[in-house]
Amino acid sequence: MTEMTTESSLTTDEQNVTQYNRLDSRPISVAVAEAVAEFCDEEVTELEPLHYAINADALERLFEPRSNGLRSGGSVTFEYNECLVTVTADGEITVESGSLE
Repeated sequence: MTEMTTESSLTTDEQNVTQYNRLDSRPISVAVAEAVAEFCDEEVTELEPLHYAINADALERLFEPRSNGLRSGGSVTFEYNECLVTVTADGEITVESGSLE
């Protein structure tokens, strides 16, 4: 089994940008929770379950590899743990302070 690795490419007080491997078998939802926990300086287990903020299964299906290759565009933005989270088809998770309001 290939293990997914995530590397923070940019972390500031205002934003954390994490790249994830879209071909890995580890769920995107796990990478999202880890990125939010890192940004908030909390343990993943201290966060509310991700499914309180977004349908995690739908998030997985949105960005999973297709029979004709990887999705080349698109993104989804939602609020989670008092943060604004954006996941893009190119494999980036951005976590920022704030809300959709």
